[in-house]
Amino acid sequence: MKRYSLLAAAASVIAMASGAHAQERTKFEFWYGLTGQLGEVMAKQCELFNESQEKYEAVCVGQGGYDKAEQNTIAAYRAKQHPTLVQIYDAGTVNFMLSGAIYPANKFAEDYKIDVDWDAYFPGIANYYATSTGEMWSFPYNSSTAVLYWNKDQWAKIGKSEAPKTWAEFAADLKALKEAGVECGFAFDFDTWMNLEQFSAINGLPIATLDNGYGGLGAEVEFHQTAFADHMNNFKDWMDAGYAQIQTSQVGKNLIQSFADGTCASTTSSIANHGVVGSTKAEGMNWDVAMLPVLEEGKRTNSIVGGASLWIMEGKTPEEYEATAAFVKYVTAPDTGEKYIAENTGYIPVTTAGFELLKSEGFYDKEGYAGREVAIESLTASDVTPLSRGIRLGNFTSIRAEVRAELEAAFTGQKDMETALSDAADRSNQILRRYEQTYRGADLP
Repeated sequence: MKRYSLLAAAASVIAMASGAHAQERTKFEFWYGLTGQLGEVMAKQCELFNESQEKYEAVCVGQGGYDKAEQNTIAAYRAKQHPTLVQIYDAGTVNFMLSGAIYPANKFAEDYKIDVDWDAYFPGIANYYATSTGEMWSFPYNSSTAVLYWNKDQWAKIGKSEAPKTWAEFAADLKALKEAGVECGFAFDFDTWMNLEQFSAINGLPIATLDNGYGGLGAEVEFHQTAFADHMNNFKDWMDAGYAQIQTSQVGKNLIQSFADGTCASTTSSIANHGVVGSTKAEGMNWDVAMLPVLEEGKRTNSIVGGASLWIMEGKTPEEYEATAAFVKYVTAPDTGEKYIAENTGYIPVTTAGFELLKSEGFYDKEGYAGREVAIESLTASDVTPLSRGIRLGNFTSIRAEVRAELEAAFTGQKDMETALSDAADRSNQILRRYEQTYRGADLP
């Protein structure tokens, strides 16, 4: 009897051990670039996925910023210690397309049975990440575009109840606001995504030759020869006249803080900051968002997307890919993915299915969320054109840095605008030629 009990106990231990082994989850690593409050949202979504089932586990690791996520992933890939999935921002698209390190999203979806309606993605989003033949090599994820944040109470002082639709109207409003006692009508900084990229897209202006680089690696920048230069000179004139102020963390507050606390009556920024304004605005402040002004009323092209997409990395096991596929399904689904991101950030849904789900639930009628649909209107303001599909320039992060540095030099009086933008263009083209040399003989997908 005693022997039987011991055998039974041993068998029980073995069974428990086998059960524990059977329940061990398949893990994979996901690296993301979002930080702060947005990074917390990412971490929570990973937690929710892990709680939703018992077969897989996403090990989610914040990288401390978009730039670092890209750099760290490239370094880790060379050391064969890379994640299976990584969040890469818009500017890194061409680098990853040419890296030879990625598992194209369309092929991954087919291989691991992810049912994706690629046509459901908004064209203004899909075209930024698609190849020249329209194939999606990454999964659009957190997306945004630029909007005008404006203080309705301040505009009421000059007898207006609608946001300005053109930059000429905006300039007249700034003058009137100053005369009405508003000390700062407009807050801006040296951001290129806002000032150059969005401005050029919605006004149909080229940033570079060869359709902003989509036509090949031989593209050269030409932003210094378009209306962008006049636009920046106007900003400088507004600043000198006291209508507008530079707002950065180095010289004061950032744009969103300066708008939310009522310091400045307007600013341009990402729709992703909508929730931040709503939660930090001055008590009683009456505000809204509108599409960015254009140069000429009635001539508006779609704005371009910001944010990031999800890239699958090569060199992992089928088991890790199976787990990653389950995670991708979860975070891109309209309910567990797009809705979650929209409710907890200012980012917008990336598919028509996600947008329709939110509309059907009255999302855009709720306090705190109303107005975010303006971003969708901006992204779909026209059919996508060769100049509004996006920007496909190598090492575009470095080009952004050059333009930003030269804008700062111009706005702080170190250079005139023409010289600053010409210098930025020269150094940007040097970056492009080095990139072309690095990938000599390669064709853009």
